Amino acid sequence: MDGEQTYRTERLGARVPADVKATLQRAADLTGRSLSDFVIASAQAAAEETIRQHAIMELTARDSRLLAEALLNPPEPNARLRAAFEDYDRFTDQRAR
Repeated sequence: MDGEQTYRTERLGARVPADVKATLQRAADLTGRSLSDFVIASAQAAAEETIRQHAIMELTARDSRLLAEALLNPPEPNARLRAAFEDYDRFTDQRAR
């Protein structure tokens, strides 16, 4: 199996009203896909978008709390930050001359 990848497939079934199936079939026909391929691709895209949106909301809420905490209770500058301040002061003082 040079370069081949083997996938394990699983069955997924759903019962839908006739009008929903007709709509899905029409969309599949318009895209040149089988009904199964169309439904799987559409469901996967919707699932990935849902996961992405959920991750963004989680990060945003967590990051907002971290930012608020840092603004309300900023940590003391460590040695590296103090050295960076000193380097900046020397750099800007030399450029002003």
